[in-house]
Amino acid sequence: MRPAPFHSLPGDHLPPAEAFFVTADDGVQLRLAHWPTTRRTPRGSVLLFPGRTEYVEKYTGVAARLNAAGLSVLSIDWRGQGLSGRLQNDPRPGHVRDFADYQRDVVEMVLAATELDLPRPWHLLAHSMGGCIGLAALYNELPVETAAFSAPMWGINLRQMPHGVALGMAYLAGRLGHGGRAAPGSGAAGTYLLDESFSANLLTHDAPTWARLVCEAAAWPELTIGGASFDWVAKALNECTRLAGLDSPGCPVLITLGDGEKIVSGAAIRDRAARWPGSELLELARCRHEAMMESPDVQERFYDALLRHYGAA
Repeated sequence: MRPAPFHSLPGDHLPPAEAFFVTADDGVQLRLAHWPTTRRTPRGSVLLFPGRTEYVEKYTGVAARLNAAGLSVLSIDWRGQGLSGRLQNDPRPGHVRDFADYQRDVVEMVLAATELDLPRPWHLLAHSMGGCIGLAALYNELPVETAAFSAPMWGINLRQMPHGVALGMAYLAGRLGHGGRAAPGSGAAGTYLLDESFSANLLTHDAPTWARLVCEAAAWPELTIGGASFDWVAKALNECTRLAGLDSPGCPVLITLGDGEKIVSGAAIRDRAARWPGSELLELARCRHEAMMESPDVQERFYDALLRHYGAA
């Protein structure tokens, strides 16, 4: 592990993470961030799997909340985003060669958690794309006692485009040598937080949180990425289909879904919850894609359920 930069906004009172670089077995550099709890008697640790376009700094407030409950937190910039290694010459599209490559990143997280001797038990907290990666990791025997998923990407909201059409377009682009280009409608080369208005955003109802996210993206442009590449779209759709065909793991699970969700498929989430014995599906009113970045009342409902699920309430 080698020291890595970690950014904070001017005047930010939240404690920064201990950030470091590791190298995956295929040579890709990955940035990890560790927020240790200061509680004398730790209650365990959380492996936090972020979503597409995200970077570890975004979760500083989440980590502080979990730290206060006695939980240490370890998170990651997935390959191709944040300060982890980009996978093609154009750094803007969110790109991956194979969705299984994200499991290489998970392996490095587990190795780092072991080296850091993170307090047991370990729990999973996975958001959006991290929910797709996290579900696959559970099948690969991720060593966690419980799992929690926030708006997991177990299907993608294609906004009226048939699944087969989207998949066919993505594969055709790849066959024509354009697989690394951003797919139309996914954000092009811009930054969603800087290009979208608060009133039209799909992430949160909370104006102060939105303002903070915008400030972060403007202050640290090197951490941001743009739209998803055609290859990412094809591989993501195939991974969602693959996972949907599998029986659910035996791990105790909490799944949260907002009533204003428009990024991932609510139907896929409800289907998985119905097929996961003993699962708890928490449907949150007045919540868009980001329960952890929503208004204070939504956050309270989310964290009450999460900490109870982890046994750290």
